[in-house]
Amino acid sequence: MKWYFLFFFSAINFLSQTSVAQVDIRKLSLENAIEIAKQQSPDAFNSKQQFRASFWEFKSFRATDLPALSLTATLPNIQQTLSPYLNPDGTQSYVRQQNLSAAANLALTQKLGITGGSIYISSGLQGVNNFNAENPISYMSTPINIGYIQPIFSFNPYRWDRRIQPLKYDQAKRKFLEDVENIAINTTNYFFNLLQAQLDQKIALTNLHNYDTLFRIAKGRYQLGRIAENDLLQLELSFLRAQANVEKASLDLDNALFRFKSYLRIKDTTGIELIPPTDISFFKIDPVVAISQATKNTSAALDFKKRLLEAARDVNMAKLEGRFDAELNAVIGLTQTGTDVIDAYKNPLDQRQISLGLTIPILDWGVARGKIKIAQSQEEVVKNSVEQDIIDFQQNIYLKVVQFNMQQNQILIAAKSDTVAKKSYEVTKGRYLIGKMVSILDLNNAQIETDNSQKSYYFALQTFWRSYYEIRKMTLFDFLNNVMLTFDIKDIKL
Repeated sequence: MKWYFLFFFSAINFLSQTSVAQVDIRKLSLENAIEIAKQQSPDAFNSKQQFRASFWEFKSFRATDLPALSLTATLPNIQQTLSPYLNPDGTQSYVRQQNLSAAANLALTQKLGITGGSIYISSGLQGVNNFNAENPISYMSTPINIGYIQPIFSFNPYRWDRRIQPLKYDQAKRKFLEDVENIAINTTNYFFNLLQAQLDQKIALTNLHNYDTLFRIAKGRYQLGRIAENDLLQLELSFLRAQANVEKASLDLDNALFRFKSYLRIKDTTGIELIPPTDISFFKIDPVVAISQATKNTSAALDFKKRLLEAARDVNMAKLEGRFDAELNAVIGLTQTGTDVIDAYKNPLDQRQISLGLTIPILDWGVARGKIKIAQSQEEVVKNSVEQDIIDFQQNIYLKVVQFNMQQNQILIAAKSDTVAKKSYEVTKGRYLIGKMVSILDLNNAQIETDNSQKSYYFALQTFWRSYYEIRKMTLFDFLNNVMLTFDIKDIKL
């Protein structure tokens, strides 16, 4: 009875451990792995942070279109010093000054991007206490001032930024989508590396089992004198190699599993079983349509435009900076003084001011002309570079699409080869087991062909899915569902 209960509880314990082990296995498809990576991989974190930076950069630029309210103040300014004083007879002497002053100014400023000027409305108050004066305290107010500042021939960076900054922001949005597709590409590589490692371990264990069986049979036949010693030694060598391959495959599997979990940031110790993505809806892509979609959708297409605009901006800046320049300043408002704050706002007086400043370079020894020539040369370099980059861009898409369109046939060939190789090995192995004239070399070759055909099939699958996501990245278009790739900015916590 004791042995009965001991056996019973051991069986229950074994079954419970087996069920726990089964529960602890997580099955993942390629689609599941990509979704996890898009949420929590290091690349997903970095791409979101980069987009956040671009978002706030563009938001800060848009804020420059709005009026800016500022307050400037000096509270207080204490002064005790000797200052020059012009006497009525024209002579100059030094007097001792001791005063306490304070000033505050509130201004609302609006930039005018089209002209490069700015208009402002301000209101200010100043007060001073001259300790040595007969009437020490006085105030001066400017209840309202309306001013306008307009550079006439100066370089206007804001006009160029209004064209370039929206391009940069659109480019950042497209770059984020491309980063998401790049995450899918990286995940596909890690997924198939782990899948290949699991397949290698399975093949190694199967080979070990097969060679163990064959080696045992060969020893019996050798003792009966039916095979030569060399054949027995060849099988023993194959058996030993199979043992070594099992250990190597287990190590490679642990390494691939670690890299896979690390990229997806899976921190638990649950085992992972991958589901091969063999259910494929094959389709063809028109290279002309792919190039058209890439030209409309990708960040590279916007980068071409941005580079040309930046080069044209630099030429414009070189032509205007350091040349003839003028600036118009105009102010109209009210002002008044008094011995107290209330008097400083009574019966304010009109004040007007207008000025035109000129800067006329007379001799610069060709510095400005040289800067213009340099900027123009750089612009030509950029134009030529962009033209070549467009050609390479379109050529890369064309070749990638052609390669993708070949994948259906490649996968079908690989699947058929795998089936044929397995059948050939089973036939060769069966003939050997029943004692037919099959050499050990033929048996080994059949095993190698079987292993390679399985690996080739998984490699063909990996090539297909990687090419699929690469085309999505290069065009930002999903040709399987015939929709453009987009994202909801609300999904990114800004």
